Amino acid sequence: MNNFRISPDRRRVLLGAAAAASSPFWFNIARAQSDPIKIGFPVPLTGPFSAEAQGQERAAQIAVREFNDAGGFKGRMAELLVRDDKLNAGEAATRTLELIEKDKVNFVVGSLSAAVQLSVNNVTKARKVIFNSISQSDTINEASDWSPYTFHEALNPHMTAGAVGRYLFKNFGKRVAFLTADYAYGHEMVRGFQTAGKAFGVETLADIRHPLGTSDFSAFLPRIQALKPDILILCNFGRDLVNSVKQAADFGIKSTTRIATPVLLFTARLAGGADAFDGVVGGASFYWGLESSVPSARAFNDKYRKAYGGEVPSDYGALGYGGVRTVLTAVRNAGTTEADKVIAALRALKYDYYKGPQYYRACDHQSVQSVLILRSKSKNMKDKNDVFDIVSIEQPGEGNLRSCAELGHKA
Repeated sequence: MNNFRISPDRRRVLLGAAAAASSPFWFNIARAQSDPIKIGFPVPLTGPFSAEAQGQERAAQIAVREFNDAGGFKGRMAELLVRDDKLNAGEAATRTLELIEKDKVNFVVGSLSAAVQLSVNNVTKARKVIFNSISQSDTINEASDWSPYTFHEALNPHMTAGAVGRYLFKNFGKRVAFLTADYAYGHEMVRGFQTAGKAFGVETLADIRHPLGTSDFSAFLPRIQALKPDILILCNFGRDLVNSVKQAADFGIKSTTRIATPVLLFTARLAGGADAFDGVVGGASFYWGLESSVPSARAFNDKYRKAYGGEVPSDYGALGYGGVRTVLTAVRNAGTTEADKVIAALRALKYDYYKGPQYYRACDHQSVQSVLILRSKSKNMKDKNDVFDIVSIEQPGEGNLRSCAELGHKA
């Protein structure tokens, strides 16, 4: 006969533990510890920026897969919830709100428009959800639009136009005409070039603005041709950039004028062709050709090639990778998905994931990073992807950014 007896105190402890294990509270804790880490990813999968957005999604999936293959975070896997914002601020706000309230995402990464990302940021900051933007904007860094939950992995127009402008004005002249997409991206780029141009005595001959999604530039180009600028800067993006470069070449503007653009897109060059883009100069946050000198670029390219049949990542694709990877790394470093602690981990991050050293500036969470200056080529290409020469690199430095005080941030 077994004489073993459980004491009354011990019995109360065991009964209490059993009750706790079966309670909804205990179940919710257990479920939270195994739920995926959800990252909302609103980007314009349809519309004039669709090629760039698809590159962002593909590269972002690599960051998620890499995180999960390494075991995730305490057994929790990451999940990317992609939504089409249709390049529309209202649609982006709706999709972001659904991601937060219905899908219960932990973080939001994405966007591909200066105006649309501000709409996403308004939703996320009101709900205290971290948003890491992967599109160019000056305004998102300004105190009036920024919040502690706002991070900016992409370059901003002041950085990009400043770097490209300093190269252009030193090498190609000071009489400049702009053909500008009439929305925030175009306006901010022109301002960045004009700010950089003050030191060189640059003269703006014209700033001709066109609607987003313009297919026919024939009404604008004769006026520019008549001005005979040293440099024509196309402050537009996506299909607008492809169409304007091709038509400017057809008009013969290259015979007297250097054509440039703040962001020389890999996807635009592939779509527009070697001849139309030959000699066009512009900036980029990333070009796959960095792999010859930057080990992290080589590693990222190899992952992308393996995942997508030997293809190489685009510039905006790399931002999708970096934007997601930084957030997931910060989760690991913080030991939690709690927003305030992840913010602190992001602010402390010193990283080199795909292009060289980067970090987030404390006052506005702008990623301090290099700017590449590229020139498109049509000869001596090793393969179909060998489309640019890197002619200069402006190294990372806070001196290339607007100051925290200028942005309205207190010291």
